[in-house]
Amino acid sequence: MGSLNGERRRNLIPFLFEESMPQTPAFAAMLSTSGYNRNLYQTKEDSYGGLYYHDNSLVSGSLEALIQHLVPSVDYYPDRTYIFTFLLSSRLFIHPSELMAKVCQLCVEQQRLNEPGTDKGRLRKIAPKILQLLTEWTETFPYDFRDEKMMQSLKELMHKIASGDEIYRKTVQQMTQSLIRKLTTLSQYEEVLVKINATVTDRLTVLKTKPQSIQRDIVTICNDPYTLAQQLTHIELERLSYIGPEEFVQAFVHKDPLDNDKSCFSDHKKTSNLEAYVAWFNRLSYLVATEICMPVKKKHRARVIEYFIDVARECFNIGNFNSLMAIISGMNMSPVSRLKKTWAKVKTAKFDILEHQMDPSSNFYNYRTALRGATQRSLTAHSSREKIVIPFFSLLIKDIYFLNERCANRLPTGHVNFEKFWELAKQVSEFMTWKQVECPFEKDSKILQYLLTAPVFSEDALYLASYESEGPENHIEKDRWKSLRSSLLSRI
Repeated sequence: MGSLNGERRRNLIPFLFEESMPQTPAFAAMLSTSGYNRNLYQTKEDSYGGLYYHDNSLVSGSLEALIQHLVPSVDYYPDRTYIFTFLLSSRLFIHPSELMAKVCQLCVEQQRLNEPGTDKGRLRKIAPKILQLLTEWTETFPYDFRDEKMMQSLKELMHKIASGDEIYRKTVQQMTQSLIRKLTTLSQYEEVLVKINATVTDRLTVLKTKPQSIQRDIVTICNDPYTLAQQLTHIELERLSYIGPEEFVQAFVHKDPLDNDKSCFSDHKKTSNLEAYVAWFNRLSYLVATEICMPVKKKHRARVIEYFIDVARECFNIGNFNSLMAIISGMNMSPVSRLKKTWAKVKTAKFDILEHQMDPSSNFYNYRTALRGATQRSLTAHSSREKIVIPFFSLLIKDIYFLNERCANRLPTGHVNFEKFWELAKQVSEFMTWKQVECPFEKDSKILQYLLTAPVFSEDALYLASYESEGPENHIEKDRWKSLRSSLLSRI
């Protein structure tokens, strides 16, 4: 049990017209450097001004120049990493709907798309590039288009292109239909989350309304730890898949001092899918603690602990580090870790190994090493299972948060600090690769339903169950036990 105590526990807390498009290397590989090398691409000179390079990599620029750099022309198309990086980071300075309006205005003005009788030869040179840019935007940042202004600007520009030449009408329709499908799927997912949250009840209430003999527990629902690890992976990958890359930026949006005291998202931080995923981690931790504290007999509690140790180990083997950490966190909650008589019956060697892998010392060095190994495995994978990489999500958010905090968004000149955003895009693009993996395991709806909706104890109820299982050891615990019994049991 020695490894189960200590401060460390409490600190444990992711095409169109290709023949006419520039060919770019693989997305993740492109962002392995500090920024793209402009000599590798067909790119315009800095005639617009306001862009600054170091060793051929874009490091800063005025916002207007960076917007102009996004807009294609007859002989220029921005490289893919620039598009992703700018669309990801620009929302710190300008709302996506304003950016879309500016991009559309520049496309129309510079290519004279408003003029009657637009030259079809010229249109056929520029239209594929504009459509490619819009496709990349709608495919990678579809949630931007839940905004009515965004959708209106998109439709107006696509109408100009489609009406200028019939050959683009089908492409425009396909793009629009794909975007609507994505947004519809997101709305359906959000409705499911609301229903799931509405069905969750407090375990203490269930205890008093159902006899102990007919209450379900996780081992009854799924007695195979390997199967449970696979079902957890289903939930993780589904929740990951709905998180938009922009949510990582919008979670840390601050007021831009050069934007007339207006924050781009001052009234509406669009981070609901990210927050739902963090909530899932917390739920799993509490579910684990609840399942351990529930049984009356200590041999049954010990069996549940060993069961979850096996589940956690299989999560590690799969590459599901988020569920692994949630399980470890649940077992390290004080109401669980204080059950010394229970832990005395547990073979903790496997648990000690897992704790070592997720040890927070040296900035989670062991975990980061394991994550690199899983990432490398996914790059050379021959099966869907080998592609799975589910990061410890809270640490990923923390890494992005500290990157955001330690580097200024703007330089003293007022220019956008694009070096910072290359690094931000590198971290988020890795997550984008991970979230696109399809879960290879067969779904078990009964197990999934239990994991998502089974009642869990609150923190106070966990302490009460813990004291009922193994009595208080000192006056402080005795006083707390009496207080909890009085307050919690009186509510039932």
